[in-house]
Amino acid sequence: MNKLKRTLALVATLAMATTAFVGCGKEESSSSSSSSKAEESSSEAEESSEAEESSETEESSASSGAAGEVGEIDASVATGGSTFTVAAWNADDVPYLIAQWKGCSVEDVSNGKVDGVNFVNFGVGGGEASEKYDALFNSGDDLDVYFCEADWALKYINDDTKTLALDKLGFTDSSFPNIYSYTDEIGKDANGVRKGVSWQAAAGGFAYRTDLAEQYLGVTSPEEMQAAVADWDKFVESATTVAEKSGGKTALADTLGGMWQVFAAGRTSAWVQDNKLVIDDSCEKFANIAKTLWDNGGVTKNTQWSDEWYASGQDDSAMGFFVSTWGFGDAILTKAAGGEGGASYGKWNVCVGPNEYFWGGTWIVVNPATDNGQEAQDFIKMATVDEDQMLTYATTKPEYVNNQNVMQKVVDDNIVTNEYVSGNLGGQNYFAELHESAKGINLNGLITPYDATIKTDFINAVQTEMLEGGKSWDDTQEAFKDKVAEDVTTLDWDE
Repeated sequence: MNKLKRTLALVATLAMATTAFVGCGKEESSSSSSSSKAEESSSEAEESSEAEESSETEESSASSGAAGEVGEIDASVATGGSTFTVAAWNADDVPYLIAQWKGCSVEDVSNGKVDGVNFVNFGVGGGEASEKYDALFNSGDDLDVYFCEADWALKYINDDTKTLALDKLGFTDSSFPNIYSYTDEIGKDANGVRKGVSWQAAAGGFAYRTDLAEQYLGVTSPEEMQAAVADWDKFVESATTVAEKSGGKTALADTLGGMWQVFAAGRTSAWVQDNKLVIDDSCEKFANIAKTLWDNGGVTKNTQWSDEWYASGQDDSAMGFFVSTWGFGDAILTKAAGGEGGASYGKWNVCVGPNEYFWGGTWIVVNPATDNGQEAQDFIKMATVDEDQMLTYATTKPEYVNNQNVMQKVVDDNIVTNEYVSGNLGGQNYFAELHESAKGINLNGLITPYDATIKTDFINAVQTEMLEGGKSWDDTQEAFKDKVAEDVTTLDWDE
């Protein structure tokens, strides 16, 4: 029956055809030879060559745009609309961005008191936003700019009827010379066309209880902790030590889902290649790591976002949490510490962890039917191009922004503006660790539109089949394939 499911999925794809478009180009260079005559002739030849090269450089600059600059809006993009409408699933980011752009208060944005600007707040979780956007497009209601979450951004970025190529608004690659590379990859469609750009980078690290780390591992600094969890073999070794020395009371890892979020970011193969699911050796490695830590108490059996998960940061049952940029406040870590005055508040530090990763993130995209091209350009430029504006946002929101220059300044100047968060970390500048993580994330050639679905199907199969069901890796792998075949019906299967 398992193979029948995939056979049916295979049959379903026979009537479908896909076409790949590949663009390529080449750079040409020229050189001038010096004259064998007098030095005067040689000098004249060199000056002529330099003039030609200068002209070529100016032409190239004119066509591609200088670094950090934005060109003209294409005539095909409508401008002059009466209302600039921005949509998102919650009010965590948009009101702050618009408030800085317009020089008004966050409350005015949220309450609809900014002339010419309409913020549509769906008030749902990020995963539910896609359905809301689909309904908004189907209704034909006004929409200029909207926000897409990493897990499903490509659904819209790969649809030319839903997202505008940003070069139509004057943005080129040179407009974003200092963004983190992984955010660059997610913002481009299957043909390499930039459709979205993020103002934030959601790199993650491993936050850990300093008191428990010293008690069970003899660790007294983030550098020592990093050495103890520098790769997955060392992570398993340290987790086993913690579980044994605590008598099974304390796990190094907060959840299986957290571990998988980090581990999956280190994959070197795309989940789908040539329209087929790829299960590489890293999948079995993770399953074995999960089995080891599940059985010996190295990872809790809590689920993310549960009351038990948050409580584990205070009752000593979890020593470490995998946390992304947005999670250091009450979204995850400070709440897990019990807030200011809580049982473990002030007892945390952060290091990079076993590998660099990101968790979450949001991309700004533009509706092709926008009638406010100028406002869309101005808003995106403020949020993602203007380094002065980005530095202001990084230090006042505060937010880990998508610009390496800006974040390097924040790190070098040791700018710590959120005392509530830094107090929980003993004053540590967590942006410094996340900066190292963000620079090391490499998603080149690894992104597919199916990643969120496949990652979820995999971790669910590992937990239900292997960890809870006691089944073999082969059985777990078959169950995983079956679920992907149900959820992604367009893939090809070899039977």
